[in-house]
Amino acid sequence: MVGLEPRRELFVGLMSGTSLDGTDGVAVEFSATGATPPLRILAHARRSFPAALRAELAALNQSGADEIHRAAIAANALAREAAAVVDAVLRSAAIDRAEVAAIGAHGQTVRHRPGASGGYTVQLNAPALLAELTGIDVVADFRSRDVASGGQGAPLVPAFHRAMFGKPDAAVAVLNLGGIANLTMLGPGGIVAGFDTGPANVLLDLWCERSTGQTFDTAGAWGSRGAVDPRLLDALLAEPYFAAVPPKSTGRDLFNAAWLDARLDRADACARLRPEDIQSTLAELTARVVAEAFSAHGNGAAELIVCGGGARNADLEARLGRHLAPVAVVPSDLRGLPADQVEATAFAWLARSFLGRMPGNVPAVTGAAGARILGALYPAR
Repeated sequence: MVGLEPRRELFVGLMSGTSLDGTDGVAVEFSATGATPPLRILAHARRSFPAALRAELAALNQSGADEIHRAAIAANALAREAAAVVDAVLRSAAIDRAEVAAIGAHGQTVRHRPGASGGYTVQLNAPALLAELTGIDVVADFRSRDVASGGQGAPLVPAFHRAMFGKPDAAVAVLNLGGIANLTMLGPGGIVAGFDTGPANVLLDLWCERSTGQTFDTAGAWGSRGAVDPRLLDALLAEPYFAAVPPKSTGRDLFNAAWLDARLDRADACARLRPEDIQSTLAELTARVVAEAFSAHGNGAAELIVCGGGARNADLEARLGRHLAPVAVVPSDLRGLPADQVEATAFAWLARSFLGRMPGNVPAVTGAAGARILGALYPAR
């Protein structure tokens, strides 16, 4: 009818990443196709994991006793945490839940072992429970279809990076610093490449908590007081993953406490170094690996847009700036999206893509056999 306002296209995106620090949620309003900007974040909420849940999720990254039962219980707990975040963003944005088209819920990755034969990826999630608790349709299980078609199932954010940060006439690079670092290269005309470069916060947080009792190094202040140890850095850089050719993805299956401890022993680091020196060397590892990946696979971009929790690590950002100069290293906040909200927004975007039957993967990034619609729907009613 003439004069009626068009129905708003509202989604909620949820993300809990490799860092195991909690759930981020955003309420997102999408614009008409081709509009600039393509979306608007109406509200953001974050809920840290209770200590017991965080410990259980960390334990479930490894095989253990009664893990099927424990994983199911943890998945239900995750759904309840997610429902609380959904409630918070809806209250903050003054949105009626009946207006929301769907929730995009990533879940918590506890295994990621893609491969041409027998590959799989597992995200703990209870999307049926989340739909029941919120009364909103839930789209979940975004990675498995890409893996089923021969892909890595990760990273999935490059398609969203293209929609948000791509330029028709210039190359741009985007770096997500979550538990794992992933790099996206956006060429003119919509060309996309990307892959996981290696660890970011996963090892920094692990070592910080072990050494100080704090779950993360605020702004990288503690690590900035340390000195990089060349012998330890060489031992870390010897990891074959760094030299592997994309497409490639990784996670806690590789970069975990056992991986770090083996290299600390090999370099005799714990006996020789202060804890903050090891933290400094881990930060240098991330910066060095990202810089080498950018150099090897970059597209001539003059700017690297940084997002994820690691974008708040001033020490890590400074190291990236030194290694990448004269490339400008800028937080995504300056390009329209707060750094700590990008991934949750990406899963709202992927949920919208699913409902619109639009592919969510980039085969050139993941190695999948072709473009695929990602996700599975859990209707609220």
